[in-house]
Amino acid sequence: MLLSEICEIVNGTVVSGESRINQKVEFAFASDLMSDVLTLKVDHFILITGLANIQSVRTAEMSDAPYLLLCRGKEVSDDMLALAKEINVLIIKSPYSMFKCAGLLYGAGLKPVY
Repeated sequence: MLLSEICEIVNGTVVSGESRINQKVEFAFASDLMSDVLTLKVDHFILITGLANIQSVRTAEMSDAPYLLLCRGKEVSDDMLALAKEINVLIIKSPYSMFKCAGLLYGAGLKPVY
């Protein structure tokens, strides 16, 4: 699925990594527990979270997840934005809950990590 399609489905706004919007992603993982994300054995997925701090961007980087979907209308801090731009992580923010984002994307064909 193209990231631009994900953006449409979740009524999202791209706040970082605009150059990646036409890339494809096949898998997603939803969590606010970054320790759970770090245990994943897959890379190149989109991380769906409501955790709006620099730790979520760092976790995406360490997990080889170049895409981050920030849910629940959370705002991206200046620190998050600066780091995301530095390491080229695409961030989409959505007004929807994590549950709704995950459900909509699963229904549209995005695959779960497990």
